[in-house]
This record gives sequence, C-alpha cells and structure tokens, in this order.
Amino acid sequence: MIWLQTIVNGLLLGGLYGLFGLGLAFAFGTMKLINVAHGEFIVLAAYLGMSLLSFAPISPFLMVVLVCAVMFAIGWSLQTALLNRVVDKGLIPPMLITFGFSVAIRNLLVQFYSADVRAIHIGDLELLGWNIGGLTVGAFPLMIFLTTLIVFLALQFIISRTAFGRVLRATADDHEIVQTFGVNFRSVYSVALGLAVALSALAGLLLAMRSSFSPFAGQDRLLISFEVVIVGGLGSFWGALLGGLALGVAQVVGLQVYPDSGLLFAHVAFFAILLVKSFELRKPQWGRAS
Repeated sequence: MIWLQTIVNGLLLGGLYGLFGLGLAFAFGTMKLINVAHGEFIVLAAYLGMSLLSFAPISPFLMVVLVCAVMFAIGWSLQTALLNRVVDKGLIPPMLITFGFSVAIRNLLVQFYSADVRAIHIGDLELLGWNIGGLTVGAFPLMIFLTTLIVFLALQFIISRTAFGRVLRATADDHEIVQTFGVNFRSVYSVALGLAVALSALAGLLLAMRSSFSPFAGQDRLLISFEVVIVGGLGSFWGALLGGLALGVAQVVGLQVYPDSGLLFAHVAFFAILLVKSFELRKPQWGRAS
C-alpha cells in the first residue's frame, strides 16, 4: 500500500510539473521561443503573490487571478518592447534577451526580499485530506491536479475551437503568410507570450502554496520545465502533462527510497528517457530507401 500511496503522490506532484512545462511548450510551439527566464517568472509570481497577501486581506483565489493578470502584462510587454524586434533573427537573440531578464529578476528579488526561504500559507487547506480506500489524498494537491487538467483542457479548447486559436495556429505555421490576410503576427506573439508567462505564474503560485521558494529557485524550476517539455515532445501540450507525470512519480519514488535525494531521481529518469529516445532515433529505418 505504501508504494501505491507513493505513486499517487507522484502523480499529484507530476500534474504540477506538467503545468510548469506548459508555458514553456506554449511559447516554443507558437513562436519557437526558448524562454530562459521561465524559471524566474515562476519565482517572481510567487513573490508577488506573497507580497499581495501581506498587504491586502484577500482570498488566495483572487490573489492568483490578480498575479496572473500582472504576469500576463509583463509577458506581453516583454514581447512587444523587445522580443518582437528580433523575431526574425533566429533562436539566439531571444535566448540572450530572456537570459538577461532572468539574471535581472533574480538579483532584484535578492535585493528586495533577501535570500531567505519563503512560502505562501493558505491556512487549514494545507492539512486537509481524505482517506480513500486506505490512501491518504491531500485536498490541496488534488485541487492542484484538477486545476492543471482544467487549464490544459481550456488551452486545448482555445487553440482548436476559437477564432484566436485558428489565428494562433496559422501564425505558428508561417507568420509571414498570415500577414497577407491582414494579421499582425507581432500582436499575436505578444498575446501568446503573455499567456505563456501567465501559465508560468499559475504554476509558481500553486507550488509556492505547497512548498517553499527563494530567489535562487528559478534555476531548478527552469530545469524541471525543460525536462518536462523534452520528455513530452517540444511544443506538445499533452506531452508536457505526460512528461510532468513521469518525472513527478520518479521524484517521489526516489524520495521514498532515499529521502535526501531531492530532484535527483527526476533528473535520472529524464536522462534515462532521453537515452531511450536517442536509441529509437538511431534504429535503422528498413522500409526507407538509402
């Protein structure tokens, strides 16, 4: 039973990891943008949420909505003011710009908040749980998992069923062609990065309510997000969820075996999956002409 409990806990954590990778996958799938500041945006959202709750007696739900709106504006502004200027310059210039942002955000957070470890407390909900068939399921981890599923479904609906989604898909396929139909692809990119950063903010806030964070936590967040996206397939939304579930289970199982392992077993699982994928790619394609 203990191993079944461990796997359930891993799946609940993996849902959050899938949400980590969603913003990164969305930005890459839409604009071929590798956002190196992704981890720092996650941590910045956590600090904004903590600060908002300390100044205003509002519900955590309202705090999440307000912080995600602010982070959307930050992502939109970054794309509009800087990244749209290098949209045709290849992958490196956007990476350098976002890398500069990551360094700036990290140092500003240290300057304003110090390097102390913080957390967002949500009261009794942190300890609430149920016993289901001998398994203990925490209320808040389950809420996070359900929130992740809702976000994935909502994004899938927007992309596949709405007019904006059709414009987004067309722009991702060929941003030069859509201009002939009167679409300003730079405006589409600005909204897309705003959404990607808002998704990152949601993941950061949920993790901050479940765990602790510091100004230097962005590197770990970025690394696990990259691993989730690579395991699931670049630009694949549902692949990001599956990748997150796989790494979450690997981490929690590893913690059960070796309690001081931290993220080690998630990284080992990523490396193992990467090796399997590389061997699959190297297999000879017998049905193809030489």
